[in-house]
Amino acid sequence: MRNMDQEKLERAEKRVKEIKGFYTHLLVYIVINCLLLFIQLYQFDFRFDDIKITIFGYFSTPFFWGIGLLFHGLYVFQHKFKAFKNWEERKIKEYMQKEEEEYKNTTHWD
Repeated sequence: MRNMDQEKLERAEKRVKEIKGFYTHLLVYIVINCLLLFIQLYQFDFRFDDIKITIFGYFSTPFFWGIGLLFHGLYVFQHKFKAFKNWEERKIKEYMQKEEEEYKNTTHWD
């Protein structure tokens, strides 16, 4: 029993460490990208004629880093998405039962 409690504690500590790592990643993402955006907006002359050229440069780092942050969040909070999996399984069973009932109704000769 003691070993089981120790394993639970280790798993809980690991989860807390992963969540803390995600929030640290999120904070660094926000701070760094705000600084980069601020620097880019004041370093370059922002005119409408060159907006097509520089707009991607302004948002490429936050965009691609945001994709990585999204995957990090999905990994850390994957247990929250089990509700969707349960819903999916319930729907599959529901459709299977409905199909079985329809089959019984169509093959039943009255």
